[in-house]
Amino acid sequence: MDAALAAAVLLCMIAASFADPNGGRDGTPTWGTRSPQVLSVVLMVLGAAALVLRRRAPMAVLAATSAVTLAELVTGDPRAPVAMSAVVALYTVAATTDRPTTWRVGLATMAVLSGAAMLAGPLPWYSQENLGVFAWTGMAAAAGDAVRSRRAFVDAIRERAERAERTREEEARRRVAEERLRIARDLHDVVAHHIALVNVQAGVASHVMDKRPDQAKEALSHVREASRSALNELRATVGLLRQSGDPEAPTEPAPGLDRLEDLVGTFRNAGLPVEVACADRATGLQAAVDLAAYRIIQEALTNVQKHAGAEAKAEVSVLRVGPNIEVTILDNGPGTEQPSPDSGGHGLLGMRERVAAIGGSCSAGPRYGGGFRVHAILPVQAHATAGLATDTRDAG
Repeated sequence: MDAALAAAVLLCMIAASFADPNGGRDGTPTWGTRSPQVLSVVLMVLGAAALVLRRRAPMAVLAATSAVTLAELVTGDPRAPVAMSAVVALYTVAATTDRPTTWRVGLATMAVLSGAAMLAGPLPWYSQENLGVFAWTGMAAAAGDAVRSRRAFVDAIRERAERAERTREEEARRRVAEERLRIARDLHDVVAHHIALVNVQAGVASHVMDKRPDQAKEALSHVREASRSALNELRATVGLLRQSGDPEAPTEPAPGLDRLEDLVGTFRNAGLPVEVACADRATGLQAAVDLAAYRIIQEALTNVQKHAGAEAKAEVSVLRVGPNIEVTILDNGPGTEQPSPDSGGHGLLGMRERVAAIGGSCSAGPRYGGGFRVHAILPVQAHATAGLATDTRDAG
């Protein structure tokens, strides 16, 4: 490409060297009225040949073309348009460097070539050929700078578009991961809670089947209710994965503190005494906060049912303190039957993630003198920041 440009510039210089810019009476150039000197032809060939390397070494090519142009401006009579090669070289420098460099190099080239043409050349300083050298070098620098600015603008737009595309993809992946994690937490909470209750009631039914069939029948009735509730909640949770237009998509709202009595009742039916103290039922909460409070209580009571022992009791309190809702679950179990960190449970991990998602704080650990305590502070208005304490017990 550069070789073709060099050849085209050489042909233009040779063709223009046969024109006399002052030959016509009306000031128009006349062709064939003069012929270039041998030295001018050599200088035109050297200047055009240097343009082959203009992209690899623009400064060196500008220096070389300026040198042959100076030689022509000082000795050429009639003068050949050797300056065309310097104009192309100056354009290349302006298009491939920054603006300060363009200003410095462009002004220096204009001053040197125009000064040599006006002061050391054979023509008067005010001749149009001398003024043309000044004009063409200035236009070359300006055109090159404009092209460079345009390229930089287009590259910036392209980079912003690519960055925006990457950001959209990352945001989409993050949202998918968050949604998968949320669904996994819901599935864990539903399955762990109801299966624990079913296990307890099934054990009671098996124990009293022969001696007290009425109590066994009641226990099996609780098993049926717990399993039905588990199926309904699983159907609602899995239904979130369906398409929005699917008629089988769930329409029941997510559980919240308004269903706290029903939740506690399932544990009482399973034989776990639970006391509830709600100074404020916290109506008007955001859906995410309401669901998080419900799931934290559900998970904590499930842990009590599974790990605290047969004689354990639990206390649940929900209080509104300033801009926060404080949820506390206490039990009086021995506090020793706790899964090891390698047991693979995710209950307390799910609590921490739920609280973190809405910008609250959560702590869980043994109580002094026995038992376990779960304490969560949830903001009334959810926001995405959180501080989390270390937990020491988890539900399988």
